[in-house]
Amino acid sequence: MHPHMNIAIKAARRAGAIINRATQDLGRLTVTKKGPADFVSEVDRSAEEAIISVLREAYPDHSFLGEEGGAIGESEFQWIIDPLDGTTNFLHGFPMYCTSIGLAHKGVITQGVIYDPIRNDLFTATRGSGAYLNDRRLRVSSLLKMEDALIGSGFPYSSMAHQERYMRMLAEVMRKSAGIRRPGSAALDLAYVAAGRYDGFWELGLKPWDMAAGTLLIQEAGGLVSDLEGNNQFLETGSVVAGNPKIFAQLLSMVSRA
Repeated sequence: MHPHMNIAIKAARRAGAIINRATQDLGRLTVTKKGPADFVSEVDRSAEEAIISVLREAYPDHSFLGEEGGAIGESEFQWIIDPLDGTTNFLHGFPMYCTSIGLAHKGVITQGVIYDPIRNDLFTATRGSGAYLNDRRLRVSSLLKMEDALIGSGFPYSSMAHQERYMRMLAEVMRKSAGIRRPGSAALDLAYVAAGRYDGFWELGLKPWDMAAGTLLIQEAGGLVSDLEGNNQFLETGSVVAGNPKIFAQLLSMVSRA
């Protein structure tokens, strides 16, 4: 296993321990609001601090981009961190949230770890070496037809412009697929595409830390990922379409037309 990956796993598990401890005590958490439907808890902050301290101890020269702390340092190696993706779920005790850690080298994601502390599911991918859930090699699903497909998504609540377009997309995909799921943690949703639990996924208005690890997992599991234009600028645009190769093509054409 790549040394970067060993350290990333250690950091993700450290964050998971903090998150799991806090679930015992949800009533006492200090929660602040960043914006409508955008909550941040002291757990997000302490999990991110724990992740960065593990990574920094191993790689003092690397830089960091975290959901809570923003960008720290400058280096051709940048760790992209979402300490707790699905904070609203976490605060309600709804068991769908995770820690996501990606490593970019000169702007290309080379390592990805997504850890689901509730199920103790550890998703890992190293560029060129495949994707794994715990010790099992992952493959995207082999489903061919959109009418049979289970599609993951997330509602954008950051901008009204996104919302209207999204509702058109949603109507189209609902009509033509077997079902849509929206559990509320984009990083974990992307891991589920890699694991074949969804056949496809799309969302608008995401941040790099929602996508960095999950998109690498999907690519390493044999799936495809793009932005709405079919290019690979998803980390910049915040819009992502993903899936097994067959469903990806059908989903992309549906949402890009909507």
